[in-house]
Amino acid sequence: MTKEEWYQQLFSRLEQSKFRSSFHLKEKDKAYIREKGMDTIRRHAEDFIAKREAPAVIPNDGKQTPMQGHPVFIAQHATATCCRGCIYKWHKMRPGKELSKVQQEYLVDVIMTWIEGEMKR
Repeated sequence: MTKEEWYQQLFSRLEQSKFRSSFHLKEKDKAYIREKGMDTIRRHAEDFIAKREAPAVIPNDGKQTPMQGHPVFIAQHATATCCRGCIYKWHKMRPGKELSKVQQEYLVDVIMTWIEGEMKR
């Protein structure tokens, strides 16, 4: 399966979820992204994933990603990259083991793909 096929399948499944599909960027989020630029937003996503999702043990897992306050947080909930439980359910990465750099890059790419789609809405 190619990356494009996987993403098409993933985003189709996410759109079918009432909870996941309820998240959208507000105009203030889009303005923030335009002001900072996509490269900065990607760096924020990389930082959030590395610090909040990648460790093997996360004391507050399931509560580490706010529901608002940054466009990446919204994207994480929309793409099920918000906690290790959701990451396991939707992306098949087991909790209890540190995420590899490749796994982290994949999660960031999923987040950024969703944000890019939202910016075109």
